[in-house]
Order: sequence, then C-alpha cells, then structure tokens
Amino acid sequence: MYKTSNLPNTRIDVADALRGIAVAGIILYHSVEHFDIFTQDPIVHTLTIDETVADVMAWLLSGKMYGIFAMLFGLSFFIMNDNQQQKGKNFSLRFAWRMCLLFCFGVVNVAFYDGDILMLYACYGLLLIPVSYLPSKWVWCIIALLAIQPVELYYLLTGTTIDHSTLWEMYGKVISTHEHGTFWENTLTNLRYGFELNLRFNVYSGRLTQLLCLFILGMQLGRQRLFYNEGRHLKIWHSILISSAIVVLALSFVDFGNLESWLTPIYNFLILLMIVSAIVSAWYAFEGVRRVLHHLCIFGRMSLTNYLLQSIIGCFIFCGYGLACYRLLGVTYAVMVGCGMVVCQYLFARYWFSSHTRGPLEGLWRKLTWIDF
Repeated sequence: MYKTSNLPNTRIDVADALRGIAVAGIILYHSVEHFDIFTQDPIVHTLTIDETVADVMAWLLSGKMYGIFAMLFGLSFFIMNDNQQQKGKNFSLRFAWRMCLLFCFGVVNVAFYDGDILMLYACYGLLLIPVSYLPSKWVWCIIALLAIQPVELYYLLTGTTIDHSTLWEMYGKVISTHEHGTFWENTLTNLRYGFELNLRFNVYSGRLTQLLCLFILGMQLGRQRLFYNEGRHLKIWHSILISSAIVVLALSFVDFGNLESWLTPIYNFLILLMIVSAIVSAWYAFEGVRRVLHHLCIFGRMSLTNYLLQSIIGCFIFCGYGLACYRLLGVTYAVMVGCGMVVCQYLFARYWFSSHTRGPLEGLWRKLTWIDF
C-alpha cells in the first residue's frame, strides 16, 4: 500500500503553464471544428491554406490537449491526496464529493457545448481512488497496460468490430440543432445527448483507456516528483523527449493501414509525451522560456473557468442561434477567432487575479469541496 513520503508539495509553476497551454489548445481546436458543427453547406470565407492549417492543428492539438489536461488532473489529485495523508487524513470520500461537484459543473457546461469533458473526467477521476492505494510498481503496470490500447488491440487480434452507427446518428441530430435550432433547443439537445455522445466518441477514438492511463500517469509522476527540478529528473525528461521524438518521426512515415484504430491513439500519446517533455525541459533550462510561459501560468490557474467560458463564447460565435460563423469562416479564420478568444480570456484572468487568489469557479469548487458536513 502506498504511503506518503512526507515531502512538501510546493506549487508547480510548470504544471500551471502546461495547464494553460492545454486549455488554450482546446479553445483553438474547438474553433477549428466550429465547436462541433461539421456543416455540409459551403463556407463563405475560405483560404487556400485552410486544409494545411487544419492538418497542422489536428497533428499538434487533437487529442493531445485533452490528454495533457487529464494528466495534470491526476497530478492535482496526487497533491491533494498526499497533503491530506501528511495530516493523517483520508481524502477518498472528500475527493469523491469533489468529483460530484465537477460532474455538476459539466452539466452546466454541456448545456452550452455538447463536447463537454468534465462529466467524463469526473467519472474517470473516481477510479483514481482505488488506484491511489496501490504501490508504485503495480501502478506502473496498470499504466503500461492502458498505454498499449488494450481494447483496440483485443479487437484487432480477435477481428471484433463495434457498430458506431448510433454515434453518427446522434452527431447528425446534434449538428442539425446547432445549425438551425434556437438556444433552448440547443440546450435541451446537448443535455439529452451530450454525455452519451462523448462516451461513445471516447470508445470510437480510443480515448476511453488512454485518458484513464493519463490520469493515473499524472498521479504517478506526482509520486515520483518528476515535475520538480530535483536529482536526475531533468535527464529523465530529456530522455523522454529524445525517445518520443524519434518514435514519432519514424511513425510519421508509416502507413498504419488496418492497424490505424490501434496505432493512432498510441501515436497521439507519444506526441503528447514529446510536447510535455519539451516544455518541462525548456522551462527549467531557459529563463526566457519561463518568462514567456508565465503568462500561460495565469491562464492555467483559471483552467476550469476558462473552459466553461470558451463553451459559452465559442458556441455563441459559431452556432446558428448566435453569430452563425460555422457557415461563414473557414479553418484559418476560425483559428484567428480562437486566438482572439484566448487573448480576451487571458486579459480577464489577469484582471481577476489582480484582486483574487483563485479563479471564480476554482474558488467556488474549492469552497464546496471542503464544506463541513
């Protein structure tokens, strides 16, 4: 059974920077996808570079930003759990309550945006509780098992297939409502289909086991204190960066063919590791990088608030009940809109932190987490 090492868990600035990068990346890629409106109608304003921009954004952001968010979620769980262990307290029930609160935030979010991840993260988060009691050697075994995409590998070896027709039918209903429905019609449709839609998409895309893997990996990285500049930790990050970059480069020239459903999530996982290790390595190696990324620390400290804000703002910009930009803006212009959203939300975060220590929803979540029953 795991026991705390009683080492202090000081604030990890590079984790805040990574969280800020993840949320900003989520906003940008949601803008590329017009906040889940894949219209068949011709788009008014397009550029010749749209397809290239879409490919680059998909390679860099799709699946990776959510993954970084999940990994840092596991890290945060470890820090809170370890702090309570050092005080001689059990955090399990309190964390379960915290996940119930996160699920409620997700319900609010899905009312605006059907692609909400908070409700699923709340469910995944509950699985961290039993895993947190295991010794590290068993945790690493679980991480390794989940990292090889066991469900997709099983389907590949047995020839089993999953019928995803229900997923596409649900997407058709939701997208049609986004294009032509009123705000309240969108809200009711999102509440009806949002959770199931995202769960089915997680199964389809291989994220079901991968996100759980990243949750547990984040917890384990917290145990190993790898986000602190201690001992040989930077050498470990350099090794991860070099090895992941080599494998990613090699796989970039491989045609996955019939192995696509299995290898694509693994390929995305390796790109994620490459991005994280590059940022952590650069953070501790270069003061200039720290100064630049400090702005994203501010953004990351308000990650929950920023995530809900992007749903409200983005859906108003792209959905039919708002500005209906889904039929006006091509990919490149949509990315520009996403950049504008990031800048505006960053300015709001700077303003808020000038007089507060936590973001508005972060503060509410903390107060409700530690409410005295």
